[in-house]
Amino acid sequence: MAEETKQGETKTEEKVEVPQKFEKLVKEIEEMKALDLAELVKILEKKFGVSAQAQVVAAPAGDTGATAPAEEKSSFTVELSKVGDKKIDVIKVVRDVTQKGLKESKDLVDAAVAAPQVLKENVKKEEAEDIKKKFVEAGATVELK
Repeated sequence: MAEETKQGETKTEEKVEVPQKFEKLVKEIEEMKALDLAELVKILEKKFGVSAQAQVVAAPAGDTGATAPAEEKSSFTVELSKVGDKKIDVIKVVRDVTQKGLKESKDLVDAAVAAPQVLKENVKKEEAEDIKKKFVEAGATVELK
């Protein structure tokens, strides 16, 4: 079934066979307003612990030797692993990123010389990348975990 739109394009509607036991429910849903439908979806998601979003399923690798992509992390821990030659610049960046005072920032940088120090936890990817970029520009090495 094709129906013509205003611009002369054709739009196809797929005919869906609705089982008799669901006809009444489907009819009620068809008559609902968009806002009511959105609210219903949210309620059903909460009630049954499901999501209306499409699930991404990784295909098996097969003989290609490729592996399925790992699920991308949504939050990171930013860790200062090496200070580099520009210690003062690194202290300035630590102050800017962590909102700590001068003494606390200096102590953190001094401690990072001996062992890696956590700068921020549960950071979104974009923010973590920005932080890493600032430290690289200051001559330090930062790891995102």
